[in-house]
Amino acid sequence: MTQVDRTPSGEADWVVRAAEPGDVAAVDALIRQLAVSQGHPEAVTARPSDLAEALFAGTSTTHCFVCLDGDGRVVAIALWFVIYSTWVGRHGIWLEDLVVEESVRGRGVGRLLMQRLAQECLDRGCARLDWTVLTDNDGGRRFYDRLGARRLATARIHRLDGEGLARLAGPAEGRVP
Repeated sequence: MTQVDRTPSGEADWVVRAAEPGDVAAVDALIRQLAVSQGHPEAVTARPSDLAEALFAGTSTTHCFVCLDGDGRVVAIALWFVIYSTWVGRHGIWLEDLVVEESVRGRGVGRLLMQRLAQECLDRGCARLDWTVLTDNDGGRRFYDRLGARRLATARIHRLDGEGLARLAGPAEGRVP
């Protein structure tokens, strides 16, 4: 579904819609910009083909909304997937990345993407929308506060990857099929 909204200042029309295969290069570029801005450009090892498969394979569980400027250029993305809460007994949406080009920040683009995600939650009957924010991302935290988001002090992210993941899984010959 395509949704067209006008920014609060009325200066430009933004189009928020589901990503299409032709958007992959722009989505990939914004993800790489995010990694650079966070000081970890080497952390992005995914190729555009990986992103295309994740978003557009027949069994895809990964989704992306894009925001286009008046020239049809992708200037922001919200990459997300469906999660499930055992406590609530309903699905939710996990926002993996919200990336807005620096040149259009402060013009309502991030809010439009978050509104679209909120609407997607309601349309799907989801109970909540969750995401993480880096502790040093003061601008992001203020933005989400303005949207009315609650900061959860009771949860911390844990991760297993690389060697730790392989070590926990155990030797390949001893894995359960």
